[in-house]
Amino acid sequence: MRRLTTFITARRTSWIVLVVALLSAGAIFALGSGSDEETAPGAGLPASAESEQVAALQADLPGADATSALLVFTRGGDKLTDADVTAITATTADLADLSLDGFVPPPTISDDGTTALVVVPLDEISDVAAQADRAAEIRELANADLPAGVSALLTGPEGFAVDIAAVFKGADFTLLLTTVIVVAVLLLITYRSPWLWLVPLTVVGLADGLAGIVANRIASLAGIALDASVTGILSVLVFGAGTNYALLLIARYRDELRLVEDRREAMAKALRGAGPAIIASGSTVVLSLLTLLFAQLTGNRALGIACATGVVVAMLFALFVLPAALVLFGRGLFWPYIPRFGSEGTAERGVWFRLGTLVSKKPVAVAIVGALLLGGLALGVPQIKIGLSQTEKFTSVPEAVVGQEQLADAFSAGSGSPAVVIVNAGYEDRAITAAESLPEVDSATVGESNSDIAQVNVVLDAAAETPEAYAAIGELRAELGELDGADALVGGLDAQTLDVNTAQTADQDLVIPLILFLVFIVLVLLLRAIVAPILLLLTVVASFFASIGASWFLFETVFDFPAIDTNVVLFSFLFLVALGVDYNIFLVTRAREEAVVHGTRGGMIRALASTGGVITSAGILLAAVFAVLGVLPLITLTQIGIIVCIGVLLDTLLVRTVIVPALAFIAGEKFWFPSKVAKESAR
Repeated sequence: MRRLTTFITARRTSWIVLVVALLSAGAIFALGSGSDEETAPGAGLPASAESEQVAALQADLPGADATSALLVFTRGGDKLTDADVTAITATTADLADLSLDGFVPPPTISDDGTTALVVVPLDEISDVAAQADRAAEIRELANADLPAGVSALLTGPEGFAVDIAAVFKGADFTLLLTTVIVVAVLLLITYRSPWLWLVPLTVVGLADGLAGIVANRIASLAGIALDASVTGILSVLVFGAGTNYALLLIARYRDELRLVEDRREAMAKALRGAGPAIIASGSTVVLSLLTLLFAQLTGNRALGIACATGVVVAMLFALFVLPAALVLFGRGLFWPYIPRFGSEGTAERGVWFRLGTLVSKKPVAVAIVGALLLGGLALGVPQIKIGLSQTEKFTSVPEAVVGQEQLADAFSAGSGSPAVVIVNAGYEDRAITAAESLPEVDSATVGESNSDIAQVNVVLDAAAETPEAYAAIGELRAELGELDGADALVGGLDAQTLDVNTAQTADQDLVIPLILFLVFIVLVLLLRAIVAPILLLLTVVASFFASIGASWFLFETVFDFPAIDTNVVLFSFLFLVALGVDYNIFLVTRAREEAVVHGTRGGMIRALASTGGVITSAGILLAAVFAVLGVLPLITLTQIGIIVCIGVLLDTLLVRTVIVPALAFIAGEKFWFPSKVAKESAR
C-alpha cells in the first residue's frame, strides 16, 4: 500500500493520476448513459406474479395497445343541469380525433346527478413527453366550451401516468442543484476556508456525474432501466458518501500536516491511515446494497445496482483523485486555519476529549440512559401503518388524485380501477356469476376476448388500493380458483398493488437478515474481533428502530402522512445500517489503532477526540443531503429522507458519541476479543 499511496501523492506521479482520471471521465461522459428518457417508477413485479400474468395475457387480446383517460365533470358538488350534460356530451365529439378509432362514448351520469364520467379510449404512448402533450390537449379540449362552474379533471391510467411523470420531470436536476448547494454551504461552514471546500465538492461532483452514467450502463446490461426515483437517490448517496470520505481524509491530512513537513508525504501517511477505514466503510455499503440483487421487485434490484455502483465510484475518487488534487496546492489551501508543521492540534484538549473522559467515568449509567432514549423513540414502531395508495403518494395533490376521489364519491368506489379477470374462452358467464356472488363485488361484465381467453371486468365495492379492496381481491381469487377448467387469473390495479406489497414483504424478510450478516462479517474481518462487531451492530439496529419510531411521530403529527410506503422500511434500514456502521468504523478503527499503545480506555478517548469533529460534520452533512429528497412532491422519497436524516443524526450525535464509547469502556479489553489488540493493550 505504501507504493500506491506514494504514487498517488508524489510530485511526478500525482499528475498522472489526475490526467488518467480526467481522460477516463471525458471518455465516459462522451459515451453517455445510453438513455435520454426520463421514466417514472413502475411496479417491477416478477413474471410469476398473478397480476403480471394477467397483463401478459392481455397483450394477446384485441385492443392490447390501448389505454384510457377518464374525464370527471362536476359543478363543485351541485347537480349537473341539462345544459351541462349537453355541453359535456358535445366535448366527446371534440375529443374524438385524439381517441382510439375516432370515437368517444357518451358520458355516464352518476345516480345523484353531480358527476359525469367520460372514458376516452387512447393508443398507448411510451414516450413521456408525447404522453404529457396529449394529456394537456385532452384537458384543454375537455374544458374549452363548458358552462361556467363546470370543470373537467383528467384521471384514470392516463391521468396518473402523466402526473407521476410530471413529478419526476427534471427531478435529477432539482435534486442535484439542491444537493450541491447544501453540500457547498456545509463544507464552507466545516472548513471555514474560502476555497478548500471547492476541491472536495468538485471531485465529488465529478464522481456523481460519472456514477449516473456508469450505473445506467451496468443496469442496462442486466436488462433494468433506472427511473428518476432511483437516479435521485443515487445522486444523494454519492454526494453524501463521497463527501463523508473526503471529510475523513482531509481531517487526517490536516493532522499529518502538523507532524510532517512535506505535504505530499503527509498526504501519503493520511491516505494510509484513512484509506482502510474508507475502504471498509464503502465495502460495507456496497455489499449491503448488492443484497438487493436477490429481491423480487425490479425497482429494488435497480436501486441496488445503481447505488452500489455509485458508492464504488465515490470511493475511487476519494482514494485516488481527491488526494492527488489536494497535494497540488500548498498549506495555504486551509487558510485562514493553516495547519503549520510542528503546531499542536486541539483534539486532546477539545470538547470530544472531555466528553470521552466524562463517559469513561460512568459508562454503565451513560449506556443505560442512551438505551432508554433509543427505546423511548422506538415506542412508536408498533403503531406504524404500512402501505400508501396511488392517491396518497403525493405531498402536493395532483389533478389525477382529485379526479379519482370525486369519481369514487359519485360512482361505485372501485369503478375507476376495476379488477381484470382472465379466463379460458367459454367460461365468461360462469366467471361473472361467481364474481357477482361475492358481497365485495358491485358488478361484472365481459370485456375483450379471442379464441383462447376472455377478459371479465369486475367493479369492486371498495375504494381502490384500500385494505377492503385487497381483501376483495383475495376473495375473488379464491372464488374463481374453484372454477374447474377456467384457469382464472385476477389482475388490475388493486391486484397489482397487493402483489407488490406481498413481494416487498418477501424482499424485506430476505434482504434485512442478509444485510445484518454481511455487515457483521465485514466488522469481524476489519476489527478481528467478535464482541465489538456484535455491540456495534446492536447499536445501529437500535438507532434504526428509534429513527423510524421518531419519524412516524412526525409523519402523524406534523406531515399528516396516512402511512409509510411499502418500500420505505427496507430502503431506510439499508441506508441506516450501512451508513450508520460507517461512523462506527471510522471511530473504532481509530480506537483500535490507538488501543495498541494506550489501551482500550485511552485509545477510545483519543479516537473520539481525533474523529469527533469530522464524524459529527460528516453526519450532519449526510443527514442534510438525505433531507434534500423532500424537495420532490413524492411521499416515498420524503419519508426515506426524513428517516435516514433522523437516523444518521442519532448515530452521529448519540450512538457513536456516547453509547459506543460507553460499551467499550464497560467491556474493557474484552471489547477486542479475541484480537491481539486486547492482549497488547492489556500489558
